Amino acid sequence: MRPLHDIRVLDLTRLLPGPFASLVLADLGATVDKIEDASGGDYLRHMPPAVAGQSVGFHLLNRNKRSAVIDLKKPNAKAAFLRLVQSYDVLFEQFRPGVLDRLGLSHAALTRENPKLIICALTGYGQTGTLSQRAGHDLNYLARSGILGAQGPANAPPQVPATQLADISGGLWSVISILAAVRERDRSGKGAILDIAMTDGILPFATMAIASALAGEPVRRGDEPLAGGIAPYQTYTSKDGHSITLAALEPKFWMTFCAAVGLEAGMEALMPGPHQAELKTKVAAVIASKTRAEWEAFGAQYDCCLEPVLDPSEITTDSHLSSRNLFFTLQTPRGPVPQIRLPITDSQGVHTAPPEKGEHTRAILRDAHFTDAEIDELLRTGAAKEE
Repeated sequence: MRPLHDIRVLDLTRLLPGPFASLVLADLGATVDKIEDASGGDYLRHMPPAVAGQSVGFHLLNRNKRSAVIDLKKPNAKAAFLRLVQSYDVLFEQFRPGVLDRLGLSHAALTRENPKLIICALTGYGQTGTLSQRAGHDLNYLARSGILGAQGPANAPPQVPATQLADISGGLWSVISILAAVRERDRSGKGAILDIAMTDGILPFATMAIASALAGEPVRRGDEPLAGGIAPYQTYTSKDGHSITLAALEPKFWMTFCAAVGLEAGMEALMPGPHQAELKTKVAAVIASKTRAEWEAFGAQYDCCLEPVLDPSEITTDSHLSSRNLFFTLQTPRGPVPQIRLPITDSQGVHTAPPEKGEHTRAILRDAHFTDAEIDELLRTGAAKEE
C-alpha cells in the first residue's frame, strides 16, 4: 500500500484543505515535505484542542511528513527555493492567485526550473473568475456554490454544517488531479499546472441537492426528499432524548419499518407534499415511544435503515467503527497522539510522527544536494531555520 513511494511532494499548504490532501499522498507512500514560514508555521499547530502540547487537528493531518522552515521573503531564499523545486515531482500550494508571483516564484518560473514539475494550486475560487482574488472559507464556498441554499430549515437561515465539506472535497480533487497528472507525465514527460477551486469542487458532491435547479425547477429548501422533506428520511428523538435516524428511502425498507411498528402508511410517504407534516408527527410519536437502546435492538432485528446518532465522544468505542480499525495511537516524542486511519491507509502500516516545525530543514536541503556550507549560510541569514 505504498504505491507512491517514488513521488516527492513539496507542500506549501496549511490548515485543512491542502494538508488533508497531502496526508492522503503521504499515507500512500509519497515523500511529503512541508515548507513552513518562519513565524508561526502552519497555523493549525496552534489551534485548540491540544494533545501532547500541539493541536489535535495538526497531529491528525500531518503524520508521515517532514518539515522545513524557509522564509521566502528573504533575498537568498528565492534562489534556494528555485533550486529546491528541481528535486520534486509535485509542488502543492494554497495561496491566493498572485502571491507566488510577487515572491518571484510564479508557476512559470517554477516550471522553467523543472519542466516535469506538477503544480497543484488549490484555492477557494480558482485561478480565474470574478472572485479569484477574494478571501473565503468553507462556509463561503458552500454559499457561493448554491449548496448551502438547498439546506434547511425552510423558515430560518441554513444550518452551518459541522464538517468542512468544500475544504475536504477540494483536497480530494487535488489528490485525484495530482495522480492523473503523474500518470500523464509518465506518457508525455511533461509537468502540469492544476487549477483546483473548492467552490467548483463541492458541486459534484452535491449532485442530488442541486438536481432540481439544473432541471429548471425550484429547490425547496429543507423540503427536498434528501433534505428533510419526507418522513422516511429524517431525524427523530427517542424516549430518553437521543437522536435517531431513519433513512428508509426504498419501499422495502419503509414497509418493513411500518409493519414492525404498526404504522399504517403507504408509498405516498416517499414523495414530498402537504401530507408529510402529519406523517412526520406520527413517525416522531413512534420513535418517542422507545429508548435509544430499544431502537438499537430494533435496528439489529429489522433491516430498515435505522441507526442512532452517535455523539463524537462515542465513536472510538463504537463496536462497528472499532471493528474497522479506524482509530489508532501514534507514539511521538511529545507523547501518544490519536490518529484516524484513512480508507486507503494500510492498517498494519508504520507511521512517522507529525513533524516539529523546521525539524527536517537540514535533511530536506541535503536531499536537494545543498552542501552543509550552503545550508549553514541559509540558516545564518534567516532564509532557512531549524527548530
